[in-house]
Amino acid sequence: MTLALNQTAAEANPGAHAGIRRWLWITAALVFIMVVVGGATRLTGSGLSITEWRPVTGAIPPLSDAAWALEFEKYRASPQYQLLNAGMALAEFKFIYWWEWGHRQLGRFIGLVYLLGFLVVALRRLLPWRQSAVLFGMGLLLGLQGAIGWIMVASGLEPGMVAVAPVKLTLHLTFAGLFFASVVAFATWLTPPRRAEAARGRAAAWILLALTFAQIALGGLVAGSRAGFTFNTWPLMDGGLVPAASTLFAQTPFWENFVDNVALVQFNHRLGAYLLLALALWHAFAMRRAAPGSGPARRATALAGLTLAQGALGIATLLLVVPLWAGLAHQALAFLVLAMAVVHVTRSASSGTRHARA
Repeated sequence: MTLALNQTAAEANPGAHAGIRRWLWITAALVFIMVVVGGATRLTGSGLSITEWRPVTGAIPPLSDAAWALEFEKYRASPQYQLLNAGMALAEFKFIYWWEWGHRQLGRFIGLVYLLGFLVVALRRLLPWRQSAVLFGMGLLLGLQGAIGWIMVASGLEPGMVAVAPVKLTLHLTFAGLFFASVVAFATWLTPPRRAEAARGRAAAWILLALTFAQIALGGLVAGSRAGFTFNTWPLMDGGLVPAASTLFAQTPFWENFVDNVALVQFNHRLGAYLLLALALWHAFAMRRAAPGSGPARRATALAGLTLAQGALGIATLLLVVPLWAGLAHQALAFLVLAMAVVHVTRSASSGTRHARA
């Protein structure tokens, strides 16, 4: 995430970059909302209601009874309708349709906001070319995320499928996290620190960021396989701290257990949470002892607090058998943890390379 460039952009032209920072933070906020809306689309079973990918004309929803009948007919030809929702009324279809349509429109809006902002930066040469090239690469990542989204939906339209493939949902969520993290990192990097900081805890900050990404990916597998609706006890799982090997590795071939076996998928997510929380708490304690009151100590403490809250919310979500509000809150807080981890890494990596802001 660190933008290892020759000169601090905020120092080169601080006035112009205030606008760039606002654009990037608005983009990050929109992506955050997109993740929450995407979670609602998944939890309401709405993601397969639109069976075509029309990047331009798909922005126009059905505007007449005939158009609604046509869209409903397309959905009734899908495996999800035939195997899961047979007999669904048109009013019920409209409910899931609007969720998916809104999700796609928000994606289009994010793309437009990012494109317009990038064009302003590039055409007015507000940043050196290397930094503009980084922004261009981030735009390509955003476009790739949209394509992955359709690949994910297409996987749920295959014969015999009633939901998208868990691995492809995980890929979709992970790439959303990558784009979100890149935007947060760039915006943070463009913001000069208020005071000089000693370089502390860089390695731990990077490890925490990597573990956060891994945990989000494991959460994607849990969501995709609906593993959160099973084994709804804690701290025990299937009657023990560690379920029996015959439960965790019940499928063949062996590797499929890691993506399709709800027991192993959930167990791995639990282990990831324990590891991430333990490291976050240790890092906060170490930073507060080494440099109390410093920027690294404050960020490490904030990250540990968010991670602890996320762990508690995850347990509540599991015990309550994933009600909509808890599932959405858990997914949203995961991206707040990710944002804090990215800020911590970006600040830690750039400590000592900039002058403090007056």
